[in-house]
Amino acid sequence: MISVHAGPIALVGSGEYLPSMFDIEASLIKDRAPRYVQIATAAVPDGPAVVEKWHRLGVAQAQRLGVTPVIVPVTTREDAEDPEVVKLLDGAGLIYLSGGNPNYLAETLRDTALWSAIEAQWLSGAALAGCSAGAMVMAAWVPTIRHPREGGTLGLGLLSHVRVIPHFDAFLKRMPDVATRFLVGRDEAVTLVGVDEETAIVGGPEDWVVHGRSSAWILNADHRQEFPAGATLRTPLH
Repeated sequence: MISVHAGPIALVGSGEYLPSMFDIEASLIKDRAPRYVQIATAAVPDGPAVVEKWHRLGVAQAQRLGVTPVIVPVTTREDAEDPEVVKLLDGAGLIYLSGGNPNYLAETLRDTALWSAIEAQWLSGAALAGCSAGAMVMAAWVPTIRHPREGGTLGLGLLSHVRVIPHFDAFLKRMPDVATRFLVGRDEAVTLVGVDEETAIVGGPEDWVVHGRSSAWILNADHRQEFPAGATLRTPLH
């Protein structure tokens, strides 16, 4: 059972740390400790320069918010077990997993001391956000984003009843069958949610409010239901 003190969760389609997402991130950290914990592990496969880019963007957003940025440097599972790294989670107001490679992120954090600390901080009231890859890994299973039929990896399992397609509007233009691809191997009890770019669903684990410039979608094999900004959608626990 999830603690009544648990903070909100934000599953973001894209746009972490950008000025366009300021209001969403401000609402997440409002009335919480002014420590904005940022984890760019998903970008590690793209190289140090890309990781550093996310660090710079995160610091800039924290400065706009008037809070303290806390960069958690995790490139390997060994880093995620390091007590000094884990200690950086102490007193978090908002913890954010930014985008990149979801399979790498899941493999690096799953069943580590760092992930346990993230869960503990969230259950104690910190807000928890994941953008793109960071949103995908909250599920029990993370498909490979372009070829879901070819496999994937176990997710972090925080939201085992949800599977997320980030960048949904962008993916739909390039891959009209993207929803069908992500339905492959899905348990019927798992809700497939598409989240458009610069859009987030906030709340959880069952009831979510859509924020941002576009929409979120509940997806099934034969139809999709749109939830524009301000709407509430439900992902039932089973």
